[in-house]
Order: sequence, then C-alpha cells, then structure tokens
Amino acid sequence: MDFPVVEPPDEQAGRRAEVRHASLTKPAGSLGRLEEVGVWLAACQGTCPPRPLGRPRVVVFAGDHGIARQGVSAYPPEVTGQMVANFLAGGAAVNVLANAAGATVRVVDLAVDGPTFPELPARVTKHKIRRSSGPIDTEDALTAEQAEAAVAAGRAIADEEVDYGSDLLVAGDMGIGNTTPASVLVAALTGAEPVAVVGRGTGIDDRVWMRKATAIRDALRRARPYLREPVALLRTAGGADIAAMAGFLAQAAVRRTPVLLDGLVVGAAALVAEELAPGAKAWWLASHRSVEPAHTLVLERLGLEPLLDLRMRLGEGSGALVALPVVRMAGRILSEMATFTSAGVSGADARNEPSPAGNSDAAG
Repeated sequence: MDFPVVEPPDEQAGRRAEVRHASLTKPAGSLGRLEEVGVWLAACQGTCPPRPLGRPRVVVFAGDHGIARQGVSAYPPEVTGQMVANFLAGGAAVNVLANAAGATVRVVDLAVDGPTFPELPARVTKHKIRRSSGPIDTEDALTAEQAEAAVAAGRAIADEEVDYGSDLLVAGDMGIGNTTPASVLVAALTGAEPVAVVGRGTGIDDRVWMRKATAIRDALRRARPYLREPVALLRTAGGADIAAMAGFLAQAAVRRTPVLLDGLVVGAAALVAEELAPGAKAWWLASHRSVEPAHTLVLERLGLEPLLDLRMRLGEGSGALVALPVVRMAGRILSEMATFTSAGVSGADARNEPSPAGNSDAAG
C-alpha cells in the first residue's frame, strides 16, 4: 500500500518560534521542553506564534484479539465490547480526561467480537473489518484483504477527522489482549527478544505472564519473515484495530496534522506507520512513557522523548490527554508572553558572561 510522500513540518516557522523564544521575558531555555514543544507545534501549524488548539480529537480504535482466548490478560475478552459501550456513555477514563483537557472522543469498532448492549450506532461500526482477529501464535490475525482494508479504514478515519477540523489528533486503543500483538510488533521491528517486551498489561500475575511470553515467542517466529513488508506484518501479527491505527497515524502526517502518541499499543502502530510513510514521526509527539517495557523500545526506535512519566499503562489515549494541557501551554507561551521590548524589560547583558541566574527558575 503506497502512501504519498510525507512533507516535514515547516522549518521556517520552527526557526521563527526559536527566535521568538529568545525575545520573551525569560532567560533563554529556562522553560525547558515547553520551548521545544512550542517550536514543534509552530512548525506543524506552519505559523508563529502557533494558533490555539481548537479541536483536539481522540479516536479510540477498538478490536478483539483471538490470543485473548488463551488467557494472556487479567480480563475476559467480553470486556472489550462492554468498554466500548462505556466510552459511548461517557463513563471511561478517556472521557473524563478528554473533558478535563478540552478534547472530544470518537470510538470506532474495527474488530469487536460480538454485539454490545445497547447495539453500536452506525457511526461506530461503519469501518468494521471483522469480529476479532486471529490467534497470532498459530494463525494470521487477518487475511491479506482485511489487512489492506484495515489500513485503508485508518486512512479514511484520519481524513474524516482532518476534514472535520480536528487540529491535533490522538489515537487510543481498546482491546483485551492487545498488548500481546503490540509486543510482537515491537519485538519484530526492534530486534528485541520476547522476554524483553513482555509486560504486565492489565495487571497479570506470573502464571499469566508466562503464557503471554510463550504466545509472543510463537507469534514472533511467524512474524519475522515479514519485517520489510509492513502490511504483511500487520496481517500476520497485528489485528484490525492496530492496522487501522497505523494507517491513521501515517495519514495524519500526510495531512500535516500533529499527533500526540499514547502508550504501547499506539506506539506499536506508530512503528509500523513509520514504515508505511517514512518521515511521519516528525508529526508526532510522545506524550508519556508507559511502564510496559516494550514502550521504551518504541520511543528509542522512533527517537522520541516522552513529555511525562506517570507510570501509566491504561491505554485509551489517556496518557496523551494528560499531556495535552502541556502542549496547549507551550503554544500559549509563544502567543501570549510579552517580549523584552513590549514589556520594557532589560534583556541579558551581552557584556557579561552567562551566570547561574540564567539557569534558575526565576527570571531575575
């Protein structure tokens, strides 16, 4: 599947943001990564100062995984459909965090296994690929046609959101057992051994951890022949939800729309998305570091430094939403903070060597 060439964020807008930061009433660099994030946002928007974020949007990709039937999670597979209903009712963590951060939530069913109660509306199911994905330790997650359709669905969802006016996107995940295929994809694309990527997921005990490690080992053997074929890799070891996320993240970059990445499952999709559309990662910001060991491998492979480390492992887009206010603040610093000239404040004295005060928390 061919994606258009990903154009990088606007370097000139980023440079203007750097120059503006140097003129603001603070020692240079004193706001640390807030300054870097503001420059990234300005470059993504192609303007300095950046515009306030008006329509951040979370899209939760839901799907079941056949591997969950083998007891690799602390929760039974039917929880996926039940949680989709909870999202739609506004009762999940992603709903609460989105309300607090000024974002909206959309849920899409790519591969939920069976009906939910109440039945899902058409707007949730219109991109559905199948019911559940195959057990990846013994068979492919998807057929070749389904893998292509899932990636195309993710691209279509990104287009829908950008055309709707979303100016920052977040991919969230919901699927019992989904950290197992995610860990397989990470191991495959980073060269890690199975034991290095197996985490505790939903809070599994040692016995379940061993089952999960075995499943990842067996699935990784099946996945390794397809390391240079991203869609085939998704077919073999991913799932409809993860494949759609990969298409979504790649297409967001094609459409020049910034993305806040969440944790492990989204990170695994991001690794594949970068293979589908090289250069897409320039449009992504890592919101946080998950406690899942495979997520650190994702961040290292993509060369992204997370904004937060709150020991989170929920998924749903929750970590990205916690980081969203930081991104908003970074943009507002550039647009609302006074310059030395406008405020009538003296700048640093170029005749003097830099002093420790320049690195302090205070401006003077």
